[in-house]
Amino acid sequence: MCGIAGWVDFTRDLTRHTATAEAMTATMSHRGPDDEGLWQDRHVLLGHRRLSVIDLEGGHQPMAAREDGRTLAALTFCGEIYNYRELRTELISYGHEFRTRSDTEVALRAYLQWGDRFAERLNGMFAMGVWDVRAQELLLVRDRLGIKPLYYHPTGGGLLFGSEPKAILAHPGVPRRVGLDGMREFLDMVKTPERAVFSGLHEVRPGHLVRLRRSGLAKQRYWSIEAREHTDDLDTTVGTVRGLLEDIVGRQLLADVPVCTLLSGGLDSSALTALAADRLAADGAGPVRSFSVAFTSAENDFRPDAVRGAPDRPFAAALAAHVGAEHTEVLLNSADLVADPVRAAVLRANDQPPAFWGDMWPSLYLLCRAIRERSTVALSGEGADELFGGYRWFFNQAAVHAGTFPWLTPGSARYFGGLGLLADELKDKLDLQTHRLARYHEALAEVPVLPGEDALERRMREVTYLNLTRFLQTLLDRKDRMSMASSLEVRVPFLDHRLIEYVFNVPWAMKVFDGREKGLLRAAVGDLLPEAVRDRVKTPYPATQDPAYEQALRDELGELTDGGERPIAGLLDPEKVKRAVQRPAGHVSRPYDRGSLEMALWMTRWFTEYDVTLDY
Repeated sequence: MCGIAGWVDFTRDLTRHTATAEAMTATMSHRGPDDEGLWQDRHVLLGHRRLSVIDLEGGHQPMAAREDGRTLAALTFCGEIYNYRELRTELISYGHEFRTRSDTEVALRAYLQWGDRFAERLNGMFAMGVWDVRAQELLLVRDRLGIKPLYYHPTGGGLLFGSEPKAILAHPGVPRRVGLDGMREFLDMVKTPERAVFSGLHEVRPGHLVRLRRSGLAKQRYWSIEAREHTDDLDTTVGTVRGLLEDIVGRQLLADVPVCTLLSGGLDSSALTALAADRLAADGAGPVRSFSVAFTSAENDFRPDAVRGAPDRPFAAALAAHVGAEHTEVLLNSADLVADPVRAAVLRANDQPPAFWGDMWPSLYLLCRAIRERSTVALSGEGADELFGGYRWFFNQAAVHAGTFPWLTPGSARYFGGLGLLADELKDKLDLQTHRLARYHEALAEVPVLPGEDALERRMREVTYLNLTRFLQTLLDRKDRMSMASSLEVRVPFLDHRLIEYVFNVPWAMKVFDGREKGLLRAAVGDLLPEAVRDRVKTPYPATQDPAYEQALRDELGELTDGGERPIAGLLDPEKVKRAVQRPAGHVSRPYDRGSLEMALWMTRWFTEYDVTLDY
């Protein structure tokens, strides 16, 4: 895993501007602490920071391909190609010669063999920039599900690109301006494809490439989720899912560095840990290593709430014992979560105010930081809930048929509110309801249709598509930023495109044949799990219940107002802030209200530290 950056300008000799490219690349040091490199040509500068995972000695980047004394193409690449061994063998049969064992060289040679269709041949998570010296053009390519981020900023003579906005913002010609659309992106729990928070920045859409030539910029899709008739019976479907998962986990365990799993004790992470344990045992590679997170305050006073019926600890311990995992529990306290260096690191990693979930950002960062002391790669369960139907809103008929994103309906949105302290005038300008409705209908228009499908099956196909393309992306962003801030590579086996293509087309009635969430997944892996884990109800990522955490938020916001400074002019309502600060000690707010405290503090820090100019 790595961080990439680059600059193309057809009107300049960029060999005179290497210092700027080096500064852009330096912002990616957390994504790649092991190595760095810069490749240059007259109109292009490619930068790279490397986290060494495969071929530790031979994978230096940017990597160039040369034949007969001339350079054909150069690549800066972030990610992993899980089928690189098979592709390498095939490319050798076409006459390609390899100098390294790296998947980077396979990706570069695949481009030389298949041109802009090479991404269709890759199984993995990736973001890359390819400069074709012969054609004098740049390709920016992003994986099918958007696991790895990739941003770009068009300029008068070309474009700038990077793994994170900070790489582009390091260029002196890029202003730090944010308009209403940018604010809507971090204030609403919907990821709009291609949009970025900062004005002038864009994301490469998942499953797409961006081509830059002297004549201009063009976008091209190479993959999308398609509707296909599912003809397998239940037993065959269960067996196919199991077979795919075994193959996927086996591929994603490959690395030249220590690999582990993130284990909550839920169905998804337990399935991955059990599958990994089986594969490692078959390979004679010893026990699987697993990690979980918990809060010291929950040791004796866990309180069930609307979405968490029990703490994770006993379930994670049961699964670890069942498969013989070498398990580590990372314990956090409220002081850890509100420590200024931690919150500063979270904001620097995200480049925008963390949207919702409050303490889950610093806790995930601290978990990843602790894991990185013992492992470089971790397998995580993102995607299973969206694909197999794990969230409660899949089963809430009011949410399913609400005519908006199901997770933002009143019964489902308890963790996605952070607007309570915003000024009313700003809320009016943002008009998030109109924005949300427009984004919803854009997303619906994309959903593939299967002729003859009944109304319920069609609607559940729509709901699944919305979750995979508009909700999941927010989780992937959070996991990528917090893990890479700790130089930890996180792989997500449930997002292998082969599994997505198959399970997306399994009828809803078959996915929940047993009347429960993720029934199909449970049937596919249930024999690997202890009964308590197999039958556990879906539980979200843990959140602290310690009143001291919320009090620390109020104290910080109080210091801001007591010091004579107004909250960000025009953004926060001073009276609402005052009331929030004056809540009695020990008070524990609803998640929605606590989210408002978090958002007010994150916005204040962001506008100050990033020197943001409002563009409206």
